[in-house]
Amino acid sequence: MPTYRKVTRNGQITLPATVRKSLGIEEGDLVEIEVIGEKAVLVPKRLVDKSQAYFWTKKWQEGEKEADEDIKAGRVNTFDSAKELIEDLD
Repeated sequence: MPTYRKVTRNGQITLPATVRKSLGIEEGDLVEIEVIGEKAVLVPKRLVDKSQAYFWTKKWQEGEKEADEDIKAGRVNTFDSAKELIEDLD
Protein backbone atom coordinates (compact mmCIF):
# COMPACT_ATOMS: atom_id res chain seq x y z
CA MET A 1 0.00 0.00 0.00
CA PRO A 2 1.52 3.35 -0.96
CA THR A 3 2.40 5.92 1.66
CA TYR A 4 2.35 9.64 0.90
CA ARG A 5 4.60 12.31 2.38
CA LYS A 6 4.77 16.02 1.71
CA VAL A 7 8.02 17.49 0.40
CA THR A 8 8.99 20.27 2.81
CA ARG A 9 11.37 23.21 2.59
CA ASN A 10 14.75 22.35 1.02
CA GLY A 11 13.25 19.22 -0.61
CA GLN A 12 13.13 17.20 2.60
CA ILE A 13 10.91 14.14 3.01
CA THR A 14 10.37 12.19 6.24
CA LEU A 15 10.45 8.43 5.74
CA PRO A 16 7.63 6.75 7.67
CA ALA A 17 8.71 4.67 10.67
CA THR A 18 7.33 1.51 9.03
CA VAL A 19 9.55 2.07 5.99
CA ARG A 20 12.63 2.80 8.12
CA LYS A 21 12.00 -0.28 10.22
CA SER A 22 11.45 -2.64 7.28
CA LEU A 23 14.63 -1.38 5.57
CA GLY A 24 16.68 -1.18 8.75
CA ILE A 25 17.34 2.53 8.29
CA GLU A 26 18.47 4.38 11.41
CA GLU A 27 19.32 8.00 12.12
CA GLY A 28 22.61 8.92 10.46
CA ASP A 29 22.50 6.11 7.89
CA LEU A 30 23.31 6.76 4.25
CA VAL A 31 20.72 6.15 1.56
CA GLU A 32 21.57 5.81 -2.14
CA ILE A 33 19.00 7.50 -4.37
CA GLU A 34 18.74 6.50 -8.02
CA VAL A 35 16.26 7.86 -10.54
CA ILE A 36 14.83 5.10 -12.72
CA GLY A 37 12.35 6.42 -15.24
CA GLU A 38 9.94 8.50 -13.21
CA LYS A 39 10.75 6.79 -9.89
CA ALA A 40 13.27 7.50 -7.15
CA VAL A 41 14.67 4.27 -5.72
CA LEU A 42 16.19 4.44 -2.23
CA VAL A 43 18.74 1.84 -1.12
CA PRO A 44 20.18 1.86 2.43
CA LYS A 45 23.99 1.83 2.48
CA ARG A 46 26.60 1.22 5.17
CA LEU A 47 30.13 2.58 5.25
CA VAL A 48 32.91 0.06 5.75
CA ASP A 49 36.10 1.14 7.47
CA LYS A 50 38.98 1.01 4.99
CA SER A 51 40.91 -1.37 7.24
CA GLN A 52 38.00 -3.86 6.97
CA ALA A 53 37.24 -3.45 3.26
CA TYR A 54 39.21 -6.60 2.31
CA PHE A 55 36.55 -8.73 4.03
CA TRP A 56 33.90 -7.60 1.53
CA THR A 57 35.92 -8.32 -1.62
CA LYS A 58 34.55 -11.00 -3.92
CA LYS A 59 37.61 -13.23 -3.38
CA TRP A 60 37.39 -13.04 0.42
CA GLN A 61 33.64 -13.71 0.43
CA GLU A 62 34.15 -16.76 -1.81
CA GLY A 63 36.69 -18.05 0.72
CA GLU A 64 34.25 -17.43 3.57
CA LYS A 65 31.55 -19.38 1.71
CA GLU A 66 33.96 -22.27 1.09
CA ALA A 67 34.99 -22.32 4.76
CA ASP A 68 31.33 -22.34 5.87
CA GLU A 69 30.64 -25.28 3.56
CA ASP A 70 33.66 -27.18 4.93
CA ILE A 71 32.51 -26.60 8.49
CA LYS A 72 28.94 -27.74 7.72
CA ALA A 73 30.30 -30.87 5.99
CA GLY A 74 32.55 -31.68 8.95
CA ARG A 75 35.79 -31.14 7.02
CA VAL A 76 37.59 -29.63 10.01
CA ASN A 77 40.37 -30.63 12.37
CA THR A 78 40.72 -29.72 16.03
CA PHE A 79 43.94 -29.61 18.01
CA ASP A 80 44.74 -29.63 21.72
CA SER A 81 47.76 -27.39 21.25
CA ALA A 82 49.49 -25.08 18.79
CA LYS A 83 52.27 -27.67 18.58
CA GLU A 84 49.80 -30.29 17.27
CA LEU A 85 48.52 -27.79 14.71
CA ILE A 86 52.02 -27.00 13.46
CA GLU A 87 52.90 -30.71 13.26
CA ASP A 88 49.74 -31.29 11.18
CA LEU A 89 50.75 -28.50 8.80
CA ASP A 90 54.16 -30.11 8.19
